[in-house]
Amino acid sequence: MNIKGFTEEEIKELMENPNVTNVTPKGITYSPEFKVKAVLSYIGGNSPAEIFRENGFSHDLVGGGIPRKRLFQWRKIYEEKGELGLLFNKRGSGRKKSNDSQELSVEEKLK
Repeated sequence: MNIKGFTEEEIKELMENPNVTNVTPKGITYSPEFKVKAVLSYIGGNSPAEIFRENGFSHDLVGGGIPRKRLFQWRKIYEEKGELGLLFNKRGSGRKKSNDSQELSVEEKLK
């Protein structure tokens, strides 16, 4: 991926991969099943580049450092939360909505 992001053609190519759930010009969302499979393969001794290549990702398209970065993140989640941590994405769920502060009572706001 270049600095500008993925082109429409690259997005279409990536979306054809069964290990991808979504692609935007700025990033790839990998399937939870792929994350688990990739981490187990990594723990088994395969390199990140090899894992991505064997699962249909082009080095030129994904980028050289991305497989290593993703496997580092996914393995950390796997070690902390197990397989379920990779299967259920909780990213962003801890954020408060901007309207929450409007619904609080005066006492709650003072707390």
